[in-house]
Parts: sequence; C-alpha cells; structure tokens
Amino acid sequence: MSLKGKHLIDPGDFTLTELNSIFQLAEKIIENREDFSEICKGKILATLFYEPSTRTRLSFEAAMLRMGGKVLGFSDANVSSAAKGESIADTIRVISSYSDIAVIRHPKEGAPKLASKYSAIPVINGGDGGHQHPTQTLTDLLTIKRLKGSLSGHRVAFCGDLKFGRTVHSLIKTLSRYPDNKFVLISPNELRLPEQIKEILKKDPNFEIVETEDLESVLDSIDILYMTRIQKERFFNEADYVRLKDSYILDKNKLKSAKKDMLIMHPLPRVNEIAYDVDDDPRAVYFKQAEYGVYARMALMALLLGVN
Repeated sequence: MSLKGKHLIDPGDFTLTELNSIFQLAEKIIENREDFSEICKGKILATLFYEPSTRTRLSFEAAMLRMGGKVLGFSDANVSSAAKGESIADTIRVISSYSDIAVIRHPKEGAPKLASKYSAIPVINGGDGGHQHPTQTLTDLLTIKRLKGSLSGHRVAFCGDLKFGRTVHSLIKTLSRYPDNKFVLISPNELRLPEQIKEILKKDPNFEIVETEDLESVLDSIDILYMTRIQKERFFNEADYVRLKDSYILDKNKLKSAKKDMLIMHPLPRVNEIAYDVDDDPRAVYFKQAEYGVYARMALMALLLGVN
C-alpha cells in the first residue's frame, strides 16, 4: 500500500487502512523524532493560505522543517497574485514547478479540490470554508488513539458551532467509519449540524445520535468532549454572533459531574468557550492535541511524498 502522489482533500479520500498507516508512522515519529530529521531533505512544501491561520500553517511548516525540508509560500492572499485576479488553477500549475507538495487553505468550499485537478504535486486541504479540515481530523484521531488507545467504542460529544465548524464535519464523518462510536450534538438550534451530514451518518444501521442544547445534562455520560468556538467570521449578521457567542462556557465547576477519564478537546483557537481554570485539569488535552498536529502532518507528508 502506498499513498505516494495522492491528494488529501477529504478524510474519506483514504481508507481506514491508509488512515491507520498515517497514525502508525506518526506514533513512530513521536517515539523517536531524531530518526526522521532528514527524511525530507531536498523537498519543498508550498503553503498557500488565502485565509488566516496560526496552528495549521505553522504546524505544517514545523513538520516539514523537522524532516529536513524547506518551505515557501504566503500567509495572506493579498500579497500573492490572487490579488491581481490569478485563478487557483493557474497558481497551482506554477507552484507545482517550484515545490514537491502543497497545502492550501481557502475561504471558498471546494477550492483545494479544484487545485488538485490541475496540480502535478500532492495537494493537501488545509481547510476550505465551512466544509472540511482533514488534517485537523488526522490530528484529532491521533490524539484519541494515543490517549484512549482506540478509535472505536466511544461516546463523543461535539459542542458549539456544528453548522459552520469544518473540524466537526470532518471528524464526525470519519469517526462514524470506526465501529461502535456514538455521538452527542450540543448546539443552539441555529448552529445545528447540517442535515446533509446527518443523512450520511444515518446510512449506518447502528448509528446513534442525540441532539441537545444542554451541555451539563450530558457531561456525566460522555468519553470525549470536543468543544468549538462560535465562529464570528462565518456570520453574515454580527447581532446573531453576539447573541450566540457565549452559548457554552466550560469551566471547572461544570466538570464535577464528568467522567474522570473524559478527554476535553478543542481544535483551537479558543475564545471564551473553555475557561482558563480548565487548563490544569488532566482531562484537558487541547494543547497536547496541537502538539500531535505536527506529528500527524509529518507522517502525512512523508507518505504522500513517498520518502523512506
């Protein structure tokens, strides 16, 4: 089995066997990072970020640099030829001759997929609008696998912006591919998980889902709590954002009823949906999650590039 030359636009692009090969390599890197410090020597990663990013862009850059490769690209579309009207198709054609692999973040859904059709190098979706965020999903799955030991048999709660949250969309669809996972969806009515995603999930006859607006009522029964921020940039009406932005705030007091081994995850950045007094709780793993993102992206790029 080889992932060499493939694109990653949607987590569904890879089989479970292929996903597991990424996690296996990532865990090897975690255990002995020095063994992988030069495997991408001579390789160049292009980072094409048409939308703001801290963790995704810097973790990709850190991942390539830790493997001995180099990085070029932009973090603001206004300093690229996109400001002059250049198309994604033309940009990736040019970038393909400058680099060996590319990651693209774009506010328009489907932009990375379009780029992959014109690219001579592997393209990785670094997030497209409110659609997908597959490498965050790899990060989340690696975190669960490392800290829970398995990707199956969990009751997972997603809380916050489930309508626009691309991290949620990618993760819940992928976790549903592993056996015996159950889901709790916690959100205001206006920010519920889109129906088209629920329809995909319901194709599994063993699928189980609960929807609620009350976080505290389910805290005692879940294994993993995936918090998300209410995303101001996805709202057309600021008044709606202001009304909903403080819908859920997880604090130390609320955690008294939660399981002792529950994981508290968050794709970051957080605003105020997780109080700072939660950070010292051993169940809070969101900063460890961010660290694992580097290893997940190291493993992914190494496999797509086909390096030894």
